[in-house]
Parts: sequence; C-alpha cells; structure tokens
Amino acid sequence: MRRSLRSAASFLPSKLTLPTLRNAAASCTGCDLYKTATQTVFGEGPARATLLLIGEQPGDQEDVAGHPFVGPAGRVLDKALEEAGIARSDVYVTNAVKHFKWEPQGTRRKHKKPSAAEVAACRPWLEAEIQVLEPRAILCLGVTAAQSVFGKSVRVNELRGRPLPAPLGKTVFVTTHPSAILRGPDPAQREEDYRHFVGDLRLIAEYLQQRR
Repeated sequence: MRRSLRSAASFLPSKLTLPTLRNAAASCTGCDLYKTATQTVFGEGPARATLLLIGEQPGDQEDVAGHPFVGPAGRVLDKALEEAGIARSDVYVTNAVKHFKWEPQGTRRKHKKPSAAEVAACRPWLEAEIQVLEPRAILCLGVTAAQSVFGKSVRVNELRGRPLPAPLGKTVFVTTHPSAILRGPDPAQREEDYRHFVGDLRLIAEYLQQRR
C-alpha cells in the first residue's frame, strides 16, 4: 500500500489570518526538517503588502533569530530594494520552506537545498499566505521559490525580467536569490549580478506603480 505524503495542510488553522497562520506554523511537523531546526521561521510584513517576496528557506542566522532575511542575503536585499525604489515597509517576506535545512561542516551549519518533497510539504503555508495577503505581485528569489509557486522545475534566467501568470492566480516575477550574488567568484562578477538584480526589482517597481 502506498504511504500518503506528509504535508503542512493538516496544520492550517480554520481561520486564516497572518497571526493564526504564524501561531499554527510554530508547531508544524509536516516534514522532518523541524527536527533539526531551531524554530519555524514564518513570513513577516504588512497585512496589505503590495509585493510578496519569496526566498528558499531560512539561513543559519534566520533560524536562530526567528525572522526571515536578517542575515547577509537580507542585507543585500534591503539595499537593492532601496535602490530600486521599493519601500521595505510595503513588502512581505517569506520562504518556500519555513525550517532551516542544514548539514554539519566543522563547527558550522552549512545550508542544504530542500528536496522537492519538502518544498511540496510546506507549500500549504505559502498558499495560505498568498490567500490572506492578496498582493499585487509576487517575486520569487531563486529556483526553489519559483518551483514552489509554479509547481514545477523552472530556469530562472529564462523567466526573469517579465511578469508571468502563475497557478496561484497572481502576477509573478522571478529573479536570482541574493545569496547567489554573495557567492560570486570575484568582486566584478558580484557587482554585475547585483546590478542585474536591482534592474529586476526596478521592473517590478514600475509594474506596481502602473497598477496603483
């Protein structure tokens, strides 16, 4: 007999609001990642955010702090949003996977990419956040976020730079994850990648401005 896949769906509260979702997610055991994570790191931002920004998963610093995008990648993101003219106070930030997946590397905890099954198991939280927020646009940062939104594997470079329809019924943009910029092989490449990232954000700013 085929075993049913685990999912966060059974942990969703009957009344969907950001506070009820956050409280319910704190005790989610819909996949095994909760066993090695410090805590659930749920999304944060205004209830009427115009832009929903989705990353892959919390990093080491986010796992400890309990807040998304507070580490090095978050600092790159904040700087880029400011340069693109997008107010951070208008953005809700979350992740496709709400627990930090890692493997030991000496005394450090090294980020490990979540599996497709783990992304799928956590997707009900993301769907609920989108339902409650009703943002004007969604921005996927990287492959895992895009995979969660589109429900299939995608190539970031083939999709970035234009608005796209998505199964969730919202306009979606795709770009690289800020952490990928930080992993660039040299300063010149990192600067080029950062400028491309800011350019993607400016396209979204223009899109949102046209639909105010």
